[in-house]
Amino acid sequence: MLGYSTHKEVKIWVQTKNPSKVYAKYFISENPKQSYITREVNTEHHKGNVAHLIADVLEPGKTYEYIIYINGKQQEPKSEQKFRSQPIWIGKQSGPPDIKFALGSCAFVNDPKYDTQAKPYGGEYFIYKSISSQKPDFMLWMGDNIYLREPDWESRTGFIYRYTEQRSLAELQPLLANVHHYAVWDDHDWGPNDGDASFWMGNTAEEIFKLFWANPNYSKKGIYGSFTWGDAQFFLMDDRSFRTANDNKTGPRSFFGEEQLDWLVNGLAFSKATFKFVVVGGQVLNPLTVFENYSTYAEEREKLLSKISKLKIKNLVFLTGDRHFTELSYIQEGFEYPVYDFTVSPLTSSTHAPITEKNPLRIEGTMVDDKRNFGTIEITGPLKQRNLVFRVFDSAGKELWSRDIKAK
Repeated sequence: MLGYSTHKEVKIWVQTKNPSKVYAKYFISENPKQSYITREVNTEHHKGNVAHLIADVLEPGKTYEYIIYINGKQQEPKSEQKFRSQPIWIGKQSGPPDIKFALGSCAFVNDPKYDTQAKPYGGEYFIYKSISSQKPDFMLWMGDNIYLREPDWESRTGFIYRYTEQRSLAELQPLLANVHHYAVWDDHDWGPNDGDASFWMGNTAEEIFKLFWANPNYSKKGIYGSFTWGDAQFFLMDDRSFRTANDNKTGPRSFFGEEQLDWLVNGLAFSKATFKFVVVGGQVLNPLTVFENYSTYAEEREKLLSKISKLKIKNLVFLTGDRHFTELSYIQEGFEYPVYDFTVSPLTSSTHAPITEKNPLRIEGTMVDDKRNFGTIEITGPLKQRNLVFRVFDSAGKELWSRDIKAK
């Protein structure tokens, strides 16, 4: 799997079946004779036989091909294996690059040995081929990227087993190998359904998430962090490590927690990016106090939205998952600039239509509640005239709807 990409460094994630010595050779597509190799890494059983390889001899804005070597033997690629370093654009007449990324949440892979559903809950894994066909620069996984079962979340061995099962899905391999990936989590990557900070294996959940995902940075506690791509900045949030139990109403309630919330607000205030994306496992703007919407943590939600309003943050989009349906929400009242919440779900899990009244912030025509689906976002145009397009596709790659907004 390809992890993060920067101007001068890219991470390649590899998992072997047995403890092995692993490295990657890489070269600019137009010049295969000039190649480089990463540092060799020993994979270990205790760490899931996972290797994080760093390609650190790169030129910005180039496409590289790469080959994996295990115990000195070249591994024949089963699909295209290319990564891309980010281009330098600040101060260039060309302006910022066009950006296209895919996004989704809720990816269930059936495992009959441990599943308890009466009928298979996951399906239509060919959605990953449809995502690949869009040729995104990268993909955002917005939580419930795996579904831990009860035998999994009680042990480190169980966590590693579940992640390994998910990564072994054949339909997923080409997407992993040829598109950069970033992730946040939600309850099913964390542990029990609707889990919170009281989860007894939280430290293990964090350790294994960081082992199996290759974000460019993580907080000291929790998994939140940030990255930039062109003139867009992404804030990857942690909605589990600091969370008060849903049924604990005895005092102040925490969703992100004070330290993470302050970090986010400071980051938004500092950011010079044209568009700011805040990636969260659950819905933020939807005001209905149902399930695990941020609105069920009303005091903290109001604190965040109030600060966004006072700071007059431009071009802010929340990217959210969890709900097993897709919709685009929008709020303008009380804000200098409109704020959006793009919920995209599910990828391969079963769908679930809303069972409450209509979200009053939903933009008409954007609800998808009867199809597995994924989204893309494209940002194009000159720096001062950037245009953003939201698109949603069904699992076969058919476009269901699109909406566009202009940078303010």
